[in-house]
Amino acid sequence: MKRIDGLILGAGFALGGCTVATGSTGVGPNGYLKEVPEAVLEIAAPYQNLDAVVLKPEDGCYWYRHDGPVESTLLPLRTRSGNPICTRAQG
Repeated sequence: MKRIDGLILGAGFALGGCTVATGSTGVGPNGYLKEVPEAVLEIAAPYQNLDAVVLKPEDGCYWYRHDGPVESTLLPLRTRSGNPICTRAQG
């Protein structure tokens, strides 16, 4: 039984090594996503900057750069109804 558990665990590590980190896929030199997923574009509210979007790995949510009169800051990307757009359920 221990041998089968070891094989399963080893296979999991081997397959895990083949995955690409979410934060590094499709990111341009400026740190923003090269392409925002089509599903996100469809549900995002229109007043947000969809040319400067990041996916933060710590919360799994999309954030966009808001250029204010004094400074630029990241704000959560939201749907038309005001909900944040995330890749996983929020706790």
